[in-house]
Amino acid sequence: MTTSLVSEYFPILVFLAIAIVIAGAAVGASLVVGKQNPDSEKLSAYECGFDAFADARSKFDVRFYLVSILFIIFDLEVAFLFPWAVALKDIGMFGFWSMMVFLGVLTVGFIYEWKKGALEWE
Repeated sequence: MTTSLVSEYFPILVFLAIAIVIAGAAVGASLVVGKQNPDSEKLSAYECGFDAFADARSKFDVRFYLVSILFIIFDLEVAFLFPWAVALKDIGMFGFWSMMVFLGVLTVGFIYEWKKGALEWE
């Protein structure tokens, strides 16, 4: 039984070994061939073309977090919509109405955030 298990996973192990060798060779070649001349300009932090003018640990406005959470919510919504659309024929009306409830909850959350003014910038 163990020999059949090893023989089934052997191609995956070979693939992983080849990938590790190729990745190591690429990193090694870039270290050997590439010029290593760091100066103060190359080592400085890059912030949208400007020099960093404040501490990186400064507090952000809570709206940045609200917008990021909103992005994550709708990103997950799209991630759930693709498999749902593909399997809609198989899951029938129960799957359809389950997704409608899911989309309704997300819509209520979006309207709540909109009414609270989380999407308005000053």
